[in-house]
Amino acid sequence: RPDDASAAPPFPVIAAEGRTLDSIRLRRNYSRNILLRMIVLGALVAGVIAYNAEFLSDLYLRRQETPVGLLINGFILSLFGLGLLRLILNFVFYMREEGAVMRFLANLERAPDDALRGIPRRSIIARRYLTMHELHDSHTPIYQSVLASTLVASESSRASFPKYVNNILILLGAFGTIVALSVALVGASEMLEKMASATGVGTVLHGMSTAANATITAISCYVFFSYFYLKHLDVQTQLIGSVEQITTTYLLPRFQVQTDSVLYEFTGLIRSLQGLVNQMEHSQRVFAEVDKHFINTAEAYRTRVQSLTEDLETIKHLLRLGFR
Repeated sequence: RPDDASAAPPFPVIAAEGRTLDSIRLRRNYSRNILLRMIVLGALVAGVIAYNAEFLSDLYLRRQETPVGLLINGFILSLFGLGLLRLILNFVFYMREEGAVMRFLANLERAPDDALRGIPRRSIIARRYLTMHELHDSHTPIYQSVLASTLVASESSRASFPKYVNNILILLGAFGTIVALSVALVGASEMLEKMASATGVGTVLHGMSTAANATITAISCYVFFSYFYLKHLDVQTQLIGSVEQITTTYLLPRFQVQTDSVLYEFTGLIRSLQGLVNQMEHSQRVFAEVDKHFINTAEAYRTRVQSLTEDLETIKHLLRLGFR
């Protein structure tokens, strides 16, 4: 891979003009804003939980006949926490990628020949630039659709676990409800067998409470997680769109040689040749005028020389007479 962009063809003039930079920078620092929003909402939820700690302790921890409720709710919260951690890591990653894209655009404005200055070589925009550079050096046709599909497939793997968590959370609530109702049915059967047994009534109440708890936990986690999962997809889509827009606007005109671009450059060459022919015609006319001027000067010089010769002959004749 090249260490710099000195051997690459120059960027077109449009990069220096920055004609489309505003459209790319419309949502800069988008992932950072989403991450800050997640922190603020998480702090608010934590405050609500702390304010209602006694009620939630009675609802989830106390008077538990079996560990089923703790297991189900614990598994839901653990899966929710892991998915949330993965989303945070992805937001931090995309925040760095957005910074690399902005730095790449700034380099195009200030130093087009050093487009990767200060950009990590493992960033998405740097890998796209180096890939196109290698394809250009090896005289390989560049297909943007293939590059875009590869990038989408690579970034889709980052959202696989959050997608799984987003899809499974609501199902875990239903699963907890079914398990808790099964426990309630066991308690009901015991109650029917022994009408005087308080254990059966407690098991029924415990099963119904566990069903409600599991459903509430799953739905609450799903509402919070699904919102930021959708925002994660928005950040991913925005970043990929920015990379493809930069590729179309700046990188393809620099590295891709197409029939239309060749014809356009050939048309420009013909126009340059027309201007050169016009300059040559003008120079030819100037040379003709200079030649004519030289001819007139030579004629005048010949006339003066003839007059001088006649004067010399007259002087010689007078000198002969004087000596005689």
